[in-house]
Amino acid sequence: MLINHVAGSIGSTLATTTFALVVPLDQLANLIVLTLAFTTVGLILFAFAFWIMNKVAPFSVRKEIEDDQNTALAIVMGSVIIGIALIVAAAVHG
Repeated sequence: MLINHVAGSIGSTLATTTFALVVPLDQLANLIVLTLAFTTVGLILFAFAFWIMNKVAPFSVRKEIEDDQNTALAIVMGSVIIGIALIVAAAVHG
């Protein structure tokens, strides 16, 4: 009985909680410009990280991943991209 009561109160709390982001129209243009700026910086960082990994590797990254099916290298490349994404997200969040 107690578990049903707690679950019911949690469910009703989640059902009645609404999240809304109200942005005044005069700040909307500024937010769009900031979003585009951070997107551009993030894409540049991704491209730079990929370029660095291609230059540092003593082999062709593309050949290793596509032709030789090197899963470990693909995981490392994905990890680098996720790491940069976390850094960019932290910069956006402030």
